[in-house]
Amino acid sequence: MAVTVVLAVPAGLAVGHTGRFRGLVIGLGGALRALPSLGLLTFLALAVPGATGHAVVPAVAVLVLLAVPPVLAGTAAGVESVDRDTVVAARAVGLSERQILLRVELPLAAPMIVDGIRSAVLQVLATATVCAYIGLGGLGRYVLDGLATRDYPTVLVGAGSVIVVALVAEGVLALVQRWSRPRMSTGGRG
Repeated sequence: MAVTVVLAVPAGLAVGHTGRFRGLVIGLGGALRALPSLGLLTFLALAVPGATGHAVVPAVAVLVLLAVPPVLAGTAAGVESVDRDTVVAARAVGLSERQILLRVELPLAAPMIVDGIRSAVLQVLATATVCAYIGLGGLGRYVLDGLATRDYPTVLVGAGSVIVVALVAEGVLALVQRWSRPRMSTGGRG
């Protein structure tokens, strides 16, 4: 997820702040979402030299491709949703475009950015389970091995573990999202 955040958040901030390349980003995001994860995973595992047996690079590439669209869209939408009057007021008091982005738009867009990350994390967790298909172990290994040998308790352990991890991640990110909401100050003392 770190790679995704490093790639998608700055791009989303730029698109949301300037409005440039919005159509391209939306189109690219839609195209990436349409890619079949298992097919792409298998293709990259076979096509990347040296990846057979060491499928970490193809798996990370697929997971990043899967995670970028929701983070990018959430970030751009968050910045675009900032009240234009607030941005105009920031310009009126002399803030530079960079200061407006970092001091005004980013804090106000934070909940939507976290929402995009939250969505991406759940998609990545679900798809990471499928990475066992190309020999990457993990919790998906229990599901695949159990299905191959008709050992259904093992399948349940693997699937249940994935569900628990997803629920914990969802809960933690829900708290982060709640924490990221701007708070109103009382404005005075007393």
